[in-house]
This record gives sequence, structure tokens and C-alpha cells, in this order.
Amino acid sequence: MNVLKRIRQLSVKQLWHLSVVFIKQPFLVFPTLNATKKTMQISSDLYGKAHHKNGPSNAFRHALWNILIAKTAFKKFQNVEKSIDWAQKVTDLHEKLAPNSSIETAMDLHNNEMGRRFFEEVLDLSEEKMINLLQKRAENAQKVAKTSEIEVFKKELVFIKKPL
Repeated sequence: MNVLKRIRQLSVKQLWHLSVVFIKQPFLVFPTLNATKKTMQISSDLYGKAHHKNGPSNAFRHALWNILIAKTAFKKFQNVEKSIDWAQKVTDLHEKLAPNSSIETAMDLHNNEMGRRFFEEVLDLSEEKMINLLQKRAENAQKVAKTSEIEVFKKELVFIKKPL
């Protein structure tokens, strides 16, 4: 995912929503973009293109993205709740702006939330240990076939199909 390419594809209304979020926290625009790029790089290094599918590596990517955005925000806020709130605003907005099926959106929102829940747990870990822990969680991700099944897995990552 090329961030600038994705931004260029947004409608005026979508750009407005994005602008409103970042106008409120302008100092987090570039750190958030950097966290997004880093997420994509780590995911590509570990999983190749598979993280673009709806498998466990995609669950890893969404959780990692939320953790890295929250860690970036934590450097500024020095407050766990505010950092988690920022990560949620950004990633929820992405899901709102990205065209996906209802089950893909539900899966992504769930895995984003799991990343935010894991954030406090990994806050003091080295990046390597955090990534290893998150990879283990992704290996144990649960396969779901319907949106209603996602609600069952309140503490686990989920996916809707195995990567090709």
C-alpha cells in the first residue's frame, strides 16, 4: 500500500474527514505516516505479499499498525489512553474510507482493536520481542466465516481465509 497513492484516490469528502483528524493533532501526521510505512515494511519483510490477503499475516499487520501508531503517539502524549485513542481514530478512519466487504471490515476493525489492547502489554518491549510476540498471536489467529463469529474471539486475532 502506497500511502500517497491511497490519499490521491480519496474523494473530496474522504479527504475532508482525513484532514479533520489530522488538523486536531498536526504534530502526529508524519509520525503516523512513518508508523504506517514501517508496518508495511515489516509485514512485507516477514510475509511477502501475503499480508495483503485476509489471512493471519493480515491480522498481524493490522495489530502491528495499531501498536506502532500508539507507540508513536505515546512519545508525544506520555499517556496510554490518549495514545490508544489516537491509534483508534486513525485506523477506524482508514476502515471507513477503504472499500471492503462487511466481513473484511469487521475483521480489520477487530484486529486493529486487538493491536490496541496488546499495546500496553508490549509498550516496554524491544521491537524484536514485540514483533515475535505478535507473530505468535498471528499464528494462533482464529479463522472465521461470518461477521458474527468474530465477536466470539475477544482476545485473539482473526482471519477469514488462508493466504494463497
